[in-house]
Amino acid sequence: MAAETFEDRKKRARNIVRRLAKEYPDAATELVYGTPFELLIATILSAQCTDVKVNEVTSTLFRDYRRPEAFAAEDLSVLEERLRPTGFFRQKAYAVKEASREIVERFGGEVPRTMEELLSLPRVARKTANVVLTQAFGIASGVVVDTHVARLSRRMGLTEEALAEKIEEDLLAILPRSRWIAAGDSMIFHGRRVCHARKPRCDICVVSDLCPKLLDT
Repeated sequence: MAAETFEDRKKRARNIVRRLAKEYPDAATELVYGTPFELLIATILSAQCTDVKVNEVTSTLFRDYRRPEAFAAEDLSVLEERLRPTGFFRQKAYAVKEASREIVERFGGEVPRTMEELLSLPRVARKTANVVLTQAFGIASGVVVDTHVARLSRRMGLTEEALAEKIEEDLLAILPRSRWIAAGDSMIFHGRRVCHARKPRCDICVVSDLCPKLLDT
């Protein structure tokens, strides 16, 4: 792999994503949501927490708080208790309340549809913004880089970077925009189901012949 050219890497990356997209045609976020705003909140809560646990919490949370106005008006201590099961609940409660407030005050209660505007919200980083734009609006703003995408990208030799932002830059450089959404979705599914961190199932991997198997990452 050391002699691989940039063009070779681009071709291999596109083949990887093409196969994974075919393997997981229904790949999408596993967070349960009904509106772009609910997806934004669920994604904020998903930091250092499983989607299963987030979905448990939001099943009642979204019933009681239907609009950003409701979150913005709620007492912070009440939100902290509601979000406690997701971990880091104080930080998340603050982020949810402040993001809701700004959505109400600056965007008329509607989630903005641009990366720049989403990143201007308190505690909203690029991963969260990408999830909202790609999943709720179908906007190919970038590649969602979570722990699975980061791990697979390094393991498959698509990047040598460690920071999510740098990993995304490398992926954007080697993948066409038409594949950005599928790349994130299918790699997350593959990471959860096959390419595990400790014991990857290379024996059933549909892209094993395209992977340098960097198992020391």
